[in-house]
Order: sequence, then structure tokens, then C-alpha cells
Amino acid sequence: MRTPKEMIDLILKIAGEDERIRAVTMGGSRANKQCPPDIYQDFDIVFYVNDVTPFWDNMEWIAEKFGRPSLCQKPESMELMPPDREGNFVYLMIFPDGNRIDLNVTPEKYEDDGEPMLLLLDKDGTFPVIQIADDHWYPKRPSSKMFADCCNEFHWCLNNVAKGIARDELAYAMEMLNHYVRDMLIVMLEWYVGVNYDFQVSVGKHGKYFKKLLPETVYASFKKTYSDADYGNMWKAAFEMLSLFGTAARTVADQMHYTYDELEEKGIADYMKMVQEGLLEQE
Repeated sequence: MRTPKEMIDLILKIAGEDERIRAVTMGGSRANKQCPPDIYQDFDIVFYVNDVTPFWDNMEWIAEKFGRPSLCQKPESMELMPPDREGNFVYLMIFPDGNRIDLNVTPEKYEDDGEPMLLLLDKDGTFPVIQIADDHWYPKRPSSKMFADCCNEFHWCLNNVAKGIARDELAYAMEMLNHYVRDMLIVMLEWYVGVNYDFQVSVGKHGKYFKKLLPETVYASFKKTYSDADYGNMWKAAFEMLSLFGTAARTVADQMHYTYDELEEKGIADYMKMVQEGLLEQE
């Protein structure tokens, strides 16, 4: 596997020898000093050009300059999942030695979005000053309304998990459990970390630092919220989510001087038990 230095040297050699490429930046985890380095980090590279046309869907250029990737995705050429932006062309590439480069070729000017970014090359000396941020995955203090909305969304969406299981609609129930409900659980756990660390630590993307930031008992509960396709285990995961969310939300509410709606939690807990035990009857 080529070393990070070898990869950066290659990227700079390609850019340096091509007059069409005027500047190069690197973002992502490799630009973030707080992110521990490992062999799985990709190289988030942007080539700034005046005209993207020669680089548009040009796999021969990629193969000649970088070597032919063993796997490549080109979002701008996809119909199933079209990209959000226009004008750029992005190559997401994994190479045979395991290195990965996410290369964005763009005619757009750099705009500081608060993410960590390093300037690797500026041929014209006109690149704007980058305000390097170490990390932007710090939890932000929620308003009382945001807190209440998160609780309400979490509790409400649990009813969809319950009815999905009751109807034997596995895909639907799993989507509700692991998307809508879990999304709110993640948000609450981020705030939980925030109040315990005075909102001065990063939780990482999608809570990837939870293991080192959450108390062992809380993290053990978090792991139990992941289920296989067995409905019995899905019920256990759903009730574990409800318990864990309540624990985290009460801590956040106490520290932020907000109110946690105990009746709302009891309401969904009672409904879930009724569905689980088949107690719903039509008169």
C-alpha cells in the first residue's frame, strides 16, 4: 500500500504538471488534526480548474495519471442517484493497493464551509485564506423547542416500528427503527455528550466517537439497540431505544433546565406494549 506521502506526492505531481489545474486542496479526516490517522482514511482532493470539460467523465485521463482504479463511482454520470451540484465532476476511487481518492474537479471558487481544509497548491497565489477548523462535529446547544421536537419525533416514530412488526412488514419496521427513530436517538446522545463535556468535544460523523465519550453502561445500552431481523429482537431493541433515549433526555433536560415530557414517554411505552401483546381490539 502506498504511503500517505507517496499519495500526496502523486497528487501534487499530477497537478503541478498540468497547467489546467490551478490549485489543490485536501479536506476530510486527513485535514483534521483531531481525527486519529489510520489506513482507511481517504484523500478528499479538489482540483480547481478554469474549464472542467476536459476532465468530464474522462477515465483514460484517470488511468494515465492515477492508475486504473479497481472500483470507481462517478455521481455526475449516474441516473439513479443524481448529484446535488452542477458543474463539478467527481471521481470516487479505490485503487488496487487499497488507497482511496475522492477527487472533485471543479471550476467553482473555494468557499469556506467550516470544514477542515488544507491548501496543497496555489499556482496563481490568489487562493483565499482558509480558516482551518479542526472539526465541525461538535454538538450544538439545543433550544428548548428543538429538544422537545426531538423527543416528540422519537416517541411518535416508535409507533410505526410497533405497527410494522405487528403487520409483519419487516422492511418498513426496520426502516423506521434504524432511520427515523435512530436518527433522533443519535441527536439526543450527541446532546448528552455535549452537556457532559460542556459542548467542547467532537462526537465525529454519525457519532463515531460515541464509544470513547459515552459511559460504559450507556454505550452498552446503545449497542443493544441494534437488532437482526427477528421480531422478538426488534422489540427488545425498540424498548432499549426507549429506555436509553429517556436516560439521555432526562440528563440533557436537567443540565439545560428544560422539561422532559414523561407522559409522552409513558404514552408510547403503553401503546408499544399493547401492540406487542396483541391487546388492541376493535369494539
